[in-house]
Amino acid sequence: MSSTSNQSAVYARIRKNPRFTELVSKRQGFATLLSVIVLTIFYGFFMVVAFNPNLIGQRLSEGSYVTVGIAAELFMFIFFWVLTAVYVKRANGEFDAITEEVVRDAAKGVK
Repeated sequence: MSSTSNQSAVYARIRKNPRFTELVSKRQGFATLLSVIVLTIFYGFFMVVAFNPNLIGQRLSEGSYVTVGIAAELFMFIFFWVLTAVYVKRANGEFDAITEEVVRDAAKGVK
């Protein structure tokens, strides 16, 4: 059996594996959720800038040089890093474990 036909057999077994379907569904759902969160916060900020720019320019306290806009941007920066870390942790844990299981099952019996 050639290398190409071995690969095709493994790929076919992977696609037929119900755990692969589960992996794709979980990963896509999680990525979609994180994308919606990021886009909502990001574009929400720009909507505030567009429709209420005075709010963004307000100082956090009297005599402070930090404005609401700067604080919001700092929050977004940190929050997006945290979301990235959450995704990486889940990808390296749950998603990689399922991937290894699917590949191991697909490789069985193919020589």
